[in-house]
Amino acid sequence: MKYTAIVVLTESSLAIARQIQAAIPNSQIYGLKHRVSSADIFYERFGDTLKQIFTEGNGIVGICAAGILIRTLAPLLSDKRAEPTVLAIAADGSAVVPLLGGLNGANELANQIGKALSVKAAITTSGQLHLQTNLLSPPKDYVLVNSDQAAKTFVADLLAGAKVSLIGEAQWLNGIDFSEDGSHLIEILDRVPNDSDCDYCKPKPNHLVYYRQIPIKTGSLAIVGIGPGSRKWMSAEVRELLQNATDLVGYKTYLDLIADFNEGKILHASDNRVESDRAKLGLNLAAAGKNVVIVSSGDPGIYAMAAAVFEVLATKENLEWEKIQLQVAPGISAMQAAAAQVGAPLGHDFCVISLSDILKPWETIALRLKAAVQADLVIAIYNPVSSQRPWQLIAAKEILIEARSPETPVVIATSLGREKHSVKVINLEQLSPDLIKNQINMQTILLIGSSQTRRIQRSNDEDWVYTPRTYPKVIA
Repeated sequence: MKYTAIVVLTESSLAIARQIQAAIPNSQIYGLKHRVSSADIFYERFGDTLKQIFTEGNGIVGICAAGILIRTLAPLLSDKRAEPTVLAIAADGSAVVPLLGGLNGANELANQIGKALSVKAAITTSGQLHLQTNLLSPPKDYVLVNSDQAAKTFVADLLAGAKVSLIGEAQWLNGIDFSEDGSHLIEILDRVPNDSDCDYCKPKPNHLVYYRQIPIKTGSLAIVGIGPGSRKWMSAEVRELLQNATDLVGYKTYLDLIADFNEGKILHASDNRVESDRAKLGLNLAAAGKNVVIVSSGDPGIYAMAAAVFEVLATKENLEWEKIQLQVAPGISAMQAAAAQVGAPLGHDFCVISLSDILKPWETIALRLKAAVQADLVIAIYNPVSSQRPWQLIAAKEILIEARSPETPVVIATSLGREKHSVKVINLEQLSPDLIKNQINMQTILLIGSSQTRRIQRSNDEDWVYTPRTYPKVIA
């Protein structure tokens, strides 16, 4: 049976030794022969006696200088988990210092002796000092499941400020300030967990103590394009992302278009002019571990939410955004859908220009229109008119017709893929203020042909429109 040896070198320390013995069950006083008058066991050679006690696994309380204990036992140190307790006690009982055996109760023994001597034990274990308990050395009725290295890493995280939660009950942990949402977890178990790397757990202990870090859930954010409106134009990738989302973020009209995907999702609908707020909301939700989809019509990278998200992301306002799994899922753009309805007007070089002056001045728009006309590009025009700016498409026509033939084909496509969609082909000269007022709105996209764009008349009075792939050579 293991015991604790209280080692005395001088007669003056004997009274302290008896105080300690009275406080420690199963302890024996070892007295140096010819120096100490009474003891349970007398010894002659200090070093040999200490080494024998230590090797047999018994604890040592030396009423002497710490240095002599350290130098004597240093050659025997190899496995801290197997080391018995070793404490140094000042000759006058004014100091109690645990030296070895921290994993086998040295700190607890030091506190016990300190109480008996009415002094505060000199505990140097960081975990014990900050957490009010030694997590690497649970009480005798508990067995630590983790390996030494895993447990040390866990304690180091707590000392660095990580929050910890508790599952189960254990009074020896009452000194720890537990949190309800800690990133680390202490579990009191009745069986060894499947993912444990424990290789020394005793069979059927009273309690198992398991330290683990709760995996940080990495959220995801997908910016998707659902196409112009028809479900047949939605990609399989977008469908899968919508099905797996926890949260859908978008303009209310767009969320209504995918109503059959909304069941079981948290919807975050907003007005159409709060793109930055919508982007920030999606990023923050994903940073919190949600699987978020931001919904755009058409393609999300064309005058839509993808650029808005990256603009907000670039501010680095929230460092947690960097952990998000981020992707952009393309959709069929309005200009592609419009072109497909009439043939191939985008069959050669083309450009895309938005007439909205909310984010750029009209002067810039006009300059780009003139450049596109000069380059003889087919022009796809987004956001042609709104109630606040009904004049801009008229002004754009004036710029276009200065260099384009009045017969230039113009495709007008509105609400593509939706219930009241319409597509018609007119000549540039027919783009009148009255037609603009009555037939063109923010759901309309225009395709303005180049000098090479052609029409093929059909029997049903609906023309095909295409732009040849070959462009005539320019003669200097």
